[in-house]
Amino acid sequence: MQKILHTPEGVRDIYSRECEQKLLLQERLHSGIKSFGYRDIETPTFEFFDVFGKEVGTIPSKELYKFFDREGNTLVLRPDFTPSIARAASRYLLGGKMAVRLTYLGNTYINNSSYQGRLKETTNIGAELIGDDSPDADAEIVALVIRTLLQSGLKEFQVSLGHAGFFRSLAEDAGLDAGLVAELKQLISNKNTFGVGKLLASSSIGEKQKLAFEAIPRLFGGEEALARAEGLTDCAEAHAALARLREIYRILKLYEVEQYVSFDLGNLSRYTYYTGIFFRAYTFGTGDAIVKGGRYDHLLGHFGKEAPAVGFVAVIDQLMSALSRQKISQPVPTRRCLIIYSPARLEEAIRKAADLRRDGIDVEMVRAADGRTREDCMAYARECSCMLYEICD
Repeated sequence: MQKILHTPEGVRDIYSRECEQKLLLQERLHSGIKSFGYRDIETPTFEFFDVFGKEVGTIPSKELYKFFDREGNTLVLRPDFTPSIARAASRYLLGGKMAVRLTYLGNTYINNSSYQGRLKETTNIGAELIGDDSPDADAEIVALVIRTLLQSGLKEFQVSLGHAGFFRSLAEDAGLDAGLVAELKQLISNKNTFGVGKLLASSSIGEKQKLAFEAIPRLFGGEEALARAEGLTDCAEAHAALARLREIYRILKLYEVEQYVSFDLGNLSRYTYYTGIFFRAYTFGTGDAIVKGGRYDHLLGHFGKEAPAVGFVAVIDQLMSALSRQKISQPVPTRRCLIIYSPARLEEAIRKAADLRRDGIDVEMVRAADGRTREDCMAYARECSCMLYEICD
């Protein structure tokens, strides 16, 4: 049988210094999220298919890794943490008067053929605030996103804020059918103003409504983008969505993070469970958003308990890529020692290693024999940035 030395498409091995840097980054981000009062939760790597079913509004079925248990139930590797957190919170954590703040860390799996050259298994860290429908909660999550990215070492990035209710209310006000809405969302997400106009040219909606949809891909920037949006429609629900964004921005100024925030009302998610604000964070050196999130007030109802919620997820792998390409160093603290010992002095080497480990130093013991010269051992110590002890004859 031929030896398999490589991984399947879309997954990779992470080892040595890169692995150490990734673990340290995860630890740093986790600590920062917990400083806002978020508590840890772990959910299974695989769940019943229905947790991520079409009615939930997450990843399309064809992009899920599916398999069966002994009873014939369809199971999937989780493609997205939010439905899993919603399921667990609905069962175990809701019912009190206080909001629930949760944080998680783990891998997700998306079998998407368009992800050529990109990872199908990624490490995610995120936070969910459940049981609070206020703009204060929205602003807290956005501020936490910004603090998390600053804690990663990034200095130049933008969090792009939109609101699912703005587009949805315009579509409902115009009486558009589901198929047309799906096409419009795709065109708007691609900033294809010409395509939007062509799609709506033969529709029976009013001219002002057509102009509003054509303008959505250009509704991005500072607060002036909200002002331009307000002038496009008389729809009360659309104006309510814009007012919510203004209030969130006011609170973000209190957090002193407004310089990292912009607006994009053409920022539409393919996850249909989002009901309110929706945001993405971007930086240079990576082709996709490094953070995604938003408000999902009806998702928990799919699992038996209605509760408002808002949250975000940061993709560690994308963050690592951005930090590397921006040449932002991620130093790995070295509290590591290499003890080179001769066979006759093994007992002494073991005692020395125990003493160093009690002081919090990682110790690797190398026997100075078996074809390894002293020079080989010293070169290895330099390569690993280790302190060096010699206990030899």
